[in-house]
Formats: sequence, structure tokens, C-alpha cells
Amino acid sequence: MARNTLDAYRRDLGRLAAYAVKSEIPLERLSRRDLEAAARQSMAEGRSPASTARFVAGVRGFYRFLRMAGHIAQNPAEDFQAPRAFSTLPRFLSFEDVDTLLATPDVTTPRGVRDRALLEVLYATGLRVSELVGLRVTDVRLDQGFVQCLGKGSKERAVPLGDEAISWVNRYVREARGTLSRGRQSPWLFLNARTGQRLSRVGFWKILRDYGRQAKIRAALTPHVLRHSFATHLLERGADLRAIQAMLGHADLSTTQIYTHVLEARLRQVYDRFHPRA
Repeated sequence: MARNTLDAYRRDLGRLAAYAVKSEIPLERLSRRDLEAAARQSMAEGRSPASTARFVAGVRGFYRFLRMAGHIAQNPAEDFQAPRAFSTLPRFLSFEDVDTLLATPDVTTPRGVRDRALLEVLYATGLRVSELVGLRVTDVRLDQGFVQCLGKGSKERAVPLGDEAISWVNRYVREARGTLSRGRQSPWLFLNARTGQRLSRVGFWKILRDYGRQAKIRAALTPHVLRHSFATHLLERGADLRAIQAMLGHADLSTTQIYTHVLEARLRQVYDRFHPRA
């Protein structure tokens, strides 16, 4: 598994351990009811349905290991599943919110030009945050109009890059990247403004959160919200679901099909709002 996946499972099991300590029950003596309560607590703390489902999967694997190693006689997590209520539709931005967000960075500064290029590339490609900050200068083929990225499972894919994103990456490389790198050589495209090193995932989360506040976007803004916006807006404008699957790097089409449900829900809202007999 990828390092990010392992880190996520490690954090999830840490939350389970914290729940056991708070409940004053040893991990190996937690019951099925305890595990379900821990999953509900994860959801109540504001974690996404996907994160809670991953938590449940990690708990199942952990107790399967304890049973195989002989630490417990019975497995309380056997067939442990995330509740149906956890399956919600992904959040996305309106076209207007995206336009406002993209226009927020102060492009009179090197940092602002970098940030505008970051946001344009993310919305133009729907990359995962790890894929975005992992781009090398050589991965961006501006003359050919696409980026080459390394996705989950170390699978490479090419994603088209729109004219607006190409223009801002060109400007960033030409006007700002040299200033941020402080004259040092670096293979990474997007650099930390303070250190000149590769921009981190956490660093980009903070950048995006701050711009979301400045743009007065009400919902919590994460890189995945922009990824969902990319896919939803493409589908709304008639893009083929298979093409969206390829651009997002989904191994299975069923993962991409969630966006058809997003579109159906949005159409229903429009219908209910405007139809005279709705």
C-alpha cells in the first residue's frame, strides 16, 4: 500500500485506541456494540463518509489480525460494515464559487501567481492533492496540453490541461518559480514559498482553506471538493462518464458513477424550484 494509505490506517487505529482508553476497556475486549459506537463517534466528529468507511475497514483488518494471532477467541468485527446512512453525495462548488475562488490570489506577488496556478491546475484536472504536489516540472507538457501524474497504486495517467491553466502555469514558471526556489535546483513544479522545497499536502490544504475563507465560500473547502467540482461540472456539460473515470484515475467505473447521482440530485432541486406544479 502507499505510504499515505498506511498513515491513514495508523491514524484510524490510533482513534480506536483512544476510544478504548476513554471507555476504560482494553482493545481486545471491545464488543461489536463498542466498535459501532466508535464508528458513530468518527462520523459525529465531522469525518467524511469515505473516511468513516476506511475506519471501519481498518478496524475489521485489525481484529482479523488479533484473531489469527490468537490474541482473542472471537472476532467482534466480523462482517462489521459502515451504516447505510454514511453514503452521502460528494460536495462540490457552483461555477460562480469556482470563479470567485480562482480570482482570489494576489497575482502581483510570486506566491499569488503560484497559488493561482495551483488552483487552476487542480480545477482543470481533478488531481488528488498528493498527485498535484507530486508534479515534477517534466510532468507538465504545456506545448501538448496535458499533465502526466502518478496516481494510486503507482499508476501513471495523462490528464488534459485547459488553456487557462496552461497560461497560469507558464506565467508561474516564467515569473515566480525562480524566486520561490531561491536559485536552487528542484525537480518539483510547485514549491513552498518559505523554504523553496516541494510544497507539502498539508501546506496546500492550508492554502486552499485560507482562499476559501477569503472567497467567502460557506462550505468547508478541501482539495477533494475541487476534484468533485471538476467531475460534476464536466458531467453537467455532457462529458462521457468513461472519460471522467480515466481523468480521475478511478480503477472501477462504479466509483465514478457517484457523479451521476450528484447530477440527478441537482436536476431534482432545479425542478422543484422552478416547475410551477412541483
